[in-house]
Formats: sequence, structure tokens, C-alpha cells
Amino acid sequence: MRTEPPAVLDDEAVETILEQGSLELVGRISSASNASFLGTTVLDGVELACIYKPIAGERPLWDFPDGNLAGREYAARLISKAAGFDVVPPTVLRDGRFGVGMCQRWVQTQDEAALIDVVAADFDEPGWLVVMEAEDRDGDPVLLVHADDDRLRDMAVFDALINNADRKGGHVLLEPPGADVVVSDRRTSLWGCDHGVTLHQEDKLRTVLWGWAGETLRDEDRDRIGALVAALDEELGRQLAPHLTRRELDALAARALILRSVGTMPLPTERWPVIPWPPF
Repeated sequence: MRTEPPAVLDDEAVETILEQGSLELVGRISSASNASFLGTTVLDGVELACIYKPIAGERPLWDFPDGNLAGREYAARLISKAAGFDVVPPTVLRDGRFGVGMCQRWVQTQDEAALIDVVAADFDEPGWLVVMEAEDRDGDPVLLVHADDDRLRDMAVFDALINNADRKGGHVLLEPPGADVVVSDRRTSLWGCDHGVTLHQEDKLRTVLWGWAGETLRDEDRDRIGALVAALDEELGRQLAPHLTRRELDALAARALILRSVGTMPLPTERWPVIPWPPF
């Protein structure tokens, strides 16, 4: 018989359940490009929904030859937590039915409150930022837009730091109030997922969150970047070392220092595609 979780579980409690609880797989996510399973973890009568991605089910990527995707997803969580971004759901590495892999709290999304959208070319509503002009499959002009939302802006800064090569619209998850598990005092929580292609030493930033390109960093951005720089010289650097190469760690520190020194959000480049495809 299922016992409902308490009203509030902090991050440490959630990570303990994910890491130490029994893991039962209930289905495979067929749309995922690598082996991904929906499951539940249960510890001391508390049950959490989770996603489990075994390393054994990863397809090799020619442009990410080092390490593994699970380790990069875990590294993204460590960085998000240490720097105070709070944009990656609790994530651990653990053993499961198909071996060691990434296990992350499953986020129930609020589809009707999408913050990223494709709209008609005459769209002109306040509170939205235009990312790019494009055409739909019928050749009609459309716009890729996202909300001018501080939580999305937090994620955009985080993506610039971790060099996220795949921030699609579907990788932004808005969790509604009243979810089974509450891990903060926010009425709604915005999370990012699928951070397996991040933290490369070469610039690879591809994102749908370009709305603040070139804008001045906020005070909170500077504070978080400073926290990341300090953490890399301490425990965070040691935690990341098993999952990233020395060059990748050095590049992470350099991106943080450069971003803080320049003081503005990155601009798109013409050297590589800057919008992931497909964007959703």
C-alpha cells in the first residue's frame, strides 16, 4: 500500500530516497534517443516518481567522446546546487536493473502554462521576447518566443555556464502548485532536464532562451557566478572531477570568469547553429 510523501521534502531527503530507495521500473520512454525509464523509488514508505537513464543504454556521441551522459547530468545538478541556481531536479548516480545510471526526480509538468512557444508572425503581446523568425511547414512566417520570466533567465545564465548544447523547449519543465512532492517554498517550480550534452571544453551553446542576449547581468547572476567560481576551488571541483576531463573543468571555470568579467549575457555566434533542432 502506498504511503503518500509528506507535504515538504527538502533536496537532501529527495536525493536520499533516489539513491537508497528500491528502484522499480514501470515503463520505457520510447521517444528518448537513449535508454530512459520511468520508475519509482521507495524508502521508509515514501515513494517518488523518477527517471532512470543507465549508462549502458547510451549511444556514443562523436562530439562528446569523454565520460558519459549520466555523469554530465549529475554534474549539471551539482553545479546548479552549489551555485544556487536551483534549476536541475534532484539527481543521483545509482545502480539499477540495467546497471549504474542517472536517477532524477520525475517532474509533473503544467502543459497549459508553456513559457516557450511558436506563434504567428504578428504576435505582439507584452511579457514575451522574440528569439527568431522562421517559417512553419506550410511556409507561413512564425516567431519562436519565450516569456520574459526571471526563472527562465536564471536558466539561461546557467546554460551559458554549463555550455548547454541542447536546451530545447521541451527541456523546460513547469511544475504546478499542489504537486505530490514539494521541494521548496515556491508556489511553482521551473526545472530544466536532459543535461547530458553539456560542459564540453569547446563552445557549443545551443538554446531557445536567447531573449536576453547582450543584456547586462543582474546582481543575482553575479552572485551565483561568484559562488560557482569559489565552489570549483573547493568541494565542487572534487565532486566534478570523476565525471569531467581536466580540460572541461578548466573551461567551466574560464566561462564563469569571462562571463563575470564581460558582465553581459552571451550573444549568438555564426560559427555553429545556436538553436537546437528540433527546438521542441
